[in-house]
Amino acid sequence: MADRLILMGVIGKPHGVRGAVRVHSHAEDADTLAGHTLTDRKGRRFQIVWAHENVAWIDEVVAGGKRRVATRTEAEALTNTELFIARGELPETEAEEFYFTDLIGLEARTSEGKVLGKIAEVLDFGAGASLELAPSGALIPFTRACVPVVNVAAGFVVVNPPREVAGQTEATP
Repeated sequence: MADRLILMGVIGKPHGVRGAVRVHSHAEDADTLAGHTLTDRKGRRFQIVWAHENVAWIDEVVAGGKRRVATRTEAEALTNTELFIARGELPETEAEEFYFTDLIGLEARTSEGKVLGKIAEVLDFGAGASLELAPSGALIPFTRACVPVVNVAAGFVVVNPPREVAGQTEATP
């Protein structure tokens, strides 16, 4: 779990001509991004310095120090760059709290103990999170009614699928 990369934000379009960019934060508190070295899918490392609201200066961390993105052209080249942090760098959670990434791989079972599969992905398109179960591909709304128990330490969640998806949760051999 500690080596999983967590998507923390995405570099958006340039802001001005001196290299500033808009950054879309996925963190509860956008200031969290400024406190860490973030990586992209290519392994490049970045640090963010907030200018205001959702506009930031980007420093690329290179051998021997940092190099500020200083032109609009450089900023444009970073548009849509996803910024990640290793799960192990995030603070530990309180009791009854977890990060969505902690759910991936947990066993999904009914309240009677029947195994429905494993959580393959946590999806959130803005209207609330859903758990995708493998191998069935069923989507379970991530609500207290549908997922009343989350036990990360023991490696499982209890799922009460709504009637609309109950038939889709059958695990295939």
